[in-house]
Amino acid sequence: MNSPLACLTVSAGWFFLAGCGAARQQAVQAAAQPAAQFSSDPREEQVLRATGVVQAVHSMSVRVPQLAQTSAQGGRSTIVRLVKNGVEVKEGDTLVEFDRTALLDQRIEAKAKSDELKHQLDEKRAQVRSDLTKREAQAKEAAADVEKAKLQLRKGPILAEIDRLKAEAKAESAQARVASLEKSNALRIKAEAAAIRILELKLERQQVMLERIDTNLDRLVVKAPRAGMVALENIWRNNSMGPPQEGDQVWPGSPLVRLFDPSRMVVETTISEADFQYLGKAATAKVYLDAYPGTEFRANLQTASLVATAGLDSPVRSFLARFLVVEQDKRLLPDLSASIEIDLRAANLRASR
Repeated sequence: MNSPLACLTVSAGWFFLAGCGAARQQAVQAAAQPAAQFSSDPREEQVLRATGVVQAVHSMSVRVPQLAQTSAQGGRSTIVRLVKNGVEVKEGDTLVEFDRTALLDQRIEAKAKSDELKHQLDEKRAQVRSDLTKREAQAKEAAADVEKAKLQLRKGPILAEIDRLKAEAKAESAQARVASLEKSNALRIKAEAAAIRILELKLERQQVMLERIDTNLDRLVVKAPRAGMVALENIWRNNSMGPPQEGDQVWPGSPLVRLFDPSRMVVETTISEADFQYLGKAATAKVYLDAYPGTEFRANLQTASLVATAGLDSPVRSFLARFLVVEQDKRLLPDLSASIEIDLRAANLRASR
């Protein structure tokens, strides 16, 4: 006869074995199931991250002016006044001013030479008029001598032979003098006209020189052609790249200032060919400036290239995308590096609508 204690012991052992078997079976089933895999599909993360560069929709570059040649000297120009970076300017405000001392000295010399040529031209014209008056008087005197000689020749029948010969000689001499005066007068008129023309050409050339100097003086003061914000370009100075400063000597054609419209700024970035298919037409993004940690701006997709491009030695193709920044901020300057986070969930939701 079994005792109650023995029955209780057997029952407990059976339940223990059953519980161990169930736990072992659950462990085996769990081991047989595959582990959770995180897909690289950007739609599951809902955020596509990329890097780009801030640019202005409307911008123009202000460069060192090219000066007209006025002397053998030339080359670099020295900055004496430069607008500050990030300043908003109006149309007509001075952006850059260069040293004009040498040109002002050239203008003084050119103006003095021009005045001297004007004085020489006036003197030459007065002398020509005086000489012409004298020659006209001589021509009238020679013509009068010819008339007198002809009058004496009319008295030939009543004159002695010797007087008649003298009258003929005087008439021939007077006619020869008139012909000589006419010929010399014509040559003198041409020579005097040439001399006056030479002085006129010298004066015109000097006036052109003055105009070039005045034009160069105006070019050395660069004014803003329109309103906008200023961003200084990077130039080669002191064996490194950096923004220009007052006192720097720069070559003609070098970029100095970029004038842009701060109300429309974009971030240009590249999207890989694999990720571009998840980018909707109405994509929005958050923009973070690397130069200003903690700043955040909202942006909307403006344009995207239709064809993917790749580098010469790279098999990876990418699309160029431009995101228009919604906010306006003075810290949004061209050529600043930025990182963007594109909200794919909102883009796909808008695209589905």
